[in-house]
Amino acid sequence: MGEVDPAFIQHPEHRPKLSIIEAEGIPLIDLSAINSPNSISDPEAMERIVREVGNACKEWGFFQVINHGVSSDKLQKIEASAKKFFALPLEEKRKIRRDLNNVLGYFDTENTKNIRDWKEVFDFDVEDPTLVPASPDPEDDEETEWTNQWPKYPPEMREACQEYAREVEKLALKLMGLIALSLGLPEDRFKGYFKDQTTRIRLNHYPPCPSPELALGVGRHKDGGALTVLAQDDVGGLEVKRKTDGEWVSVNPTPNAYIINLGDTLQVWSNERYESTEHRVMVNSEKERFSIPYFLEPAHYTIIKPLEELINEQNPAKYRPYSWGKFTTHRKLSNFKKLNVENIQIHDFRI
Repeated sequence: MGEVDPAFIQHPEHRPKLSIIEAEGIPLIDLSAINSPNSISDPEAMERIVREVGNACKEWGFFQVINHGVSSDKLQKIEASAKKFFALPLEEKRKIRRDLNNVLGYFDTENTKNIRDWKEVFDFDVEDPTLVPASPDPEDDEETEWTNQWPKYPPEMREACQEYAREVEKLALKLMGLIALSLGLPEDRFKGYFKDQTTRIRLNHYPPCPSPELALGVGRHKDGGALTVLAQDDVGGLEVKRKTDGEWVSVNPTPNAYIINLGDTLQVWSNERYESTEHRVMVNSEKERFSIPYFLEPAHYTIIKPLEELINEQNPAKYRPYSWGKFTTHRKLSNFKKLNVENIQIHDFRI
């Protein structure tokens, strides 16, 4: 990726500002009380954490967690594998390139809002194979399987990825339990949706960009799933659109923290008690950046709609039900072509 090809150049109103506003106030939540052996006997600490999570979901849709229980050793292993993989020659990486027939693996020509992102990625699913609809067509009942593609080198990458996935899954489901409690629901209210999950992990590599004022590592977007658990290195670049004033603010890396953001699915389930937040990734001219998002996503047969417990006459459902499998298949397949219109969004189902 040398000079900036016009395909990468953002429209003027969406170009990054190089004068950065730091995001003061994005909550940092300490989970040590629920990860300690005595956590069950400390209901006050549990209540405090639930309250903090609820406030963060309401005010930001983003928060950071520390003392989260994920082994730093597992994170270091997957980070080391990612660096080795992305350092390979392009022709080697493209041996496991994603395409219409296999949407998992390596990719370096992804568009967000129809503008190309300054990045390369490697995607794998937590369930292998993952059962999904064969097409986005509502009338088509056929199912297919998405299967992970693993590179020959580095040989340890597959194991590092799978071990990391198991660790982060525990954290993601624990967070969904806290979110359920913060909504006044039973802690296990969301658990059943993830039995046959379509959860995906992405390894991101953002090379140095000669014109960081023109391009973005990832353009502005919201995540479609339930929850994202992001590990990022110390370079920084993540920006969040602040709800209070619409300003783009930067989320500085906090050592040993994960960044959590709510996805559109949770916005619908909560009937907009909580909302997903738009975010994007800046690039810079000197340093490469690596990050690893874990996208917690439900089983393909899940019908996404506001939860019965959260709607009533005063607060009716704000969304029509939709199939998660059809929704995610539509979005995945659109990665391989530049669309004339914006990709499918939850506002297409808003009542």
